[in-house]
Amino acid sequence: MPSPPPPSAPSHASRLPSLTGLRFIAALLVFAFHTTWQTRFVGGSGGEALGDVFANAGFYGVSFFFVLSGFVLTWSARTGDTAPRVWRRRLAKIYPNHLVTFALAAVVMLIAADPFTTKGTMANLFLLQAWFPDITVPNTMNAVSWSLSVELFFYLSFPFLLRLLNRVPVARLWPLALTLGAFTVVAPVIGQYVVTGTPLPFIDDGTLSFEQIWFVYFFPPVRALEFLLGMVAARLVLAGVWPRLGLLPAALIAVGGYAVNSLVPYLYGVAGTAALWLTPLVAAAALSDVRASRSPLRGRVLVRLGELSFAFYMVHGLVVTYGHRWLLADQDVPVAAGAGLLVAAFLVSFSLAHALFSWVETPLVRRLGAPRPVPPAPVPAAVPRTATLEAKE
Repeated sequence: MPSPPPPSAPSHASRLPSLTGLRFIAALLVFAFHTTWQTRFVGGSGGEALGDVFANAGFYGVSFFFVLSGFVLTWSARTGDTAPRVWRRRLAKIYPNHLVTFALAAVVMLIAADPFTTKGTMANLFLLQAWFPDITVPNTMNAVSWSLSVELFFYLSFPFLLRLLNRVPVARLWPLALTLGAFTVVAPVIGQYVVTGTPLPFIDDGTLSFEQIWFVYFFPPVRALEFLLGMVAARLVLAGVWPRLGLLPAALIAVGGYAVNSLVPYLYGVAGTAALWLTPLVAAAALSDVRASRSPLRGRVLVRLGELSFAFYMVHGLVVTYGHRWLLADQDVPVAAGAGLLVAAFLVSFSLAHALFSWVETPLVRRLGAPRPVPPAPVPAAVPRTATLEAKE
């Protein structure tokens, strides 16, 4: 059973709109990474500068989503909920969008004559791709869906992790959080000095193998450190023992952490250490909603964009990858034309996201995620009094 919160614990808010607004900013970071660094829409020195600025943006955005998942699931956990109900709600949230974008990826791959592999395709379909330390598997089909493979592991583990976390006394939550934070730093050390493999010349300085990168960036149990930090942060906030850190200082910590992660060695900057800088922002945003303090993240437009962020995340990679290949390739286009195509890629991604959210995500979450009605127990038919008397006789 969870330890009772102290009298100073904040009241529980069912909705956290500031966190919803932050979701779109995180998705925008991933989009910026894919359009300025992974595929460069804007050429010249300006494009190089943008690539340098956003070189870690995708990694940072994904880490935010992992921390956010742990926080929100813990925050919204329902008393008496069962593991199957949790799994049903989460699968209803992610799997319809995944199947639609999987099919869309198959179509554009056929048009582009891109090769399919049985292992990669099947692993992607069933969201198992992050478990394969094979460079040909994690980013197959709709490449961004590798993170759903990790999230699926979180969701399946969550009911059991929450049960264990609720047994931890409040006084021991901070030591637990510090331990998890330390492990996010230890994981790259293990990846660097314990995991082996053939170096990839096109990654960082050419000394890292895919297996080393996979262990730190893709391997679900290692990425679960960020999810667990989010869970612990939610319990600390609910218990009223999270420090009164304002939204602005927390945002400055997140921005400063991004600068730090852009300077540290590759394995330390691409994954879990980002959670050290992002967890305070998640907690501060939640507290701003609980206390109804001023929050620019709570605006109607930003919250609406946050609601579309998952659909946007799921479609943008295909738009960016194939749009860049078919319209730009290796052409040296003027800066203005490249910037225009980048804006067009955003608008197309946003339009597809709106359609996916409206026609797939929302209706299927309502239909599949709602609890099944429990049929009333049958009422036994009344026994005639004469029959009762005859039975007694």
